[in-house]
Amino acid sequence: MAHDKPWSASGTTWLPLGDCCQVTAGPSGSLLDNLNEGPSGVPVIAPPDLTEHFTVDTRRLRRVPESQAQRLARFALRAGDILLVRQGTLGRLALIGAEHIGWFYSSSCLRIRPDRELLLPEYLAAYLTHPPVQRELVAQAQSGTVPSLNSTMLNEFSIEVPPLARQHNIIDALADIDEQIQVQRMMLDRLVALRPSVFDQLTRGE
Repeated sequence: MAHDKPWSASGTTWLPLGDCCQVTAGPSGSLLDNLNEGPSGVPVIAPPDLTEHFTVDTRRLRRVPESQAQRLARFALRAGDILLVRQGTLGRLALIGAEHIGWFYSSSCLRIRPDRELLLPEYLAAYLTHPPVQRELVAQAQSGTVPSLNSTMLNEFSIEVPPLARQHNIIDALADIDEQIQVQRMMLDRLVALRPSVFDQLTRGE
């Protein structure tokens, strides 16, 4: 994104992502050649494990043996990291929570680690999933058989960085909306489950 005015009167600034985050591509395939689907080892998050709700689906995770974890130490995840798919379903991401600390990620993902003095992880996750930003991000992808993003592109990608107080306000407002969405989804699920029994009762004249 190109912007003529890097600073606004409201205190918002536009910065290259690399100025306020550390971007690290996933390990090469050779470092992950002993993945297994068993219960032992350190989980490795791959693109299929990232959900449309920006979370990690842990049901099908593969794992790397504990004996090989040390050589992957620099790819270990921390709470507040953001994983972004770089190959395939571009733009899909997840915000890493405390339950994922120490896990690894595949070569098809990029890890974004915000500088918390400038950028709140929750704000950045919301920003990067904002539809106009998603479109702009995907437009940066290298064309080919499998479109892809790389760390250089992401480091140069300009993002809107409000003051931290405003970032907190944005996160709080979105959290309220997300809570209402969850309530509505639960109500919808109950109605869907109720519909067959209502049909049965009505057809039997009960």
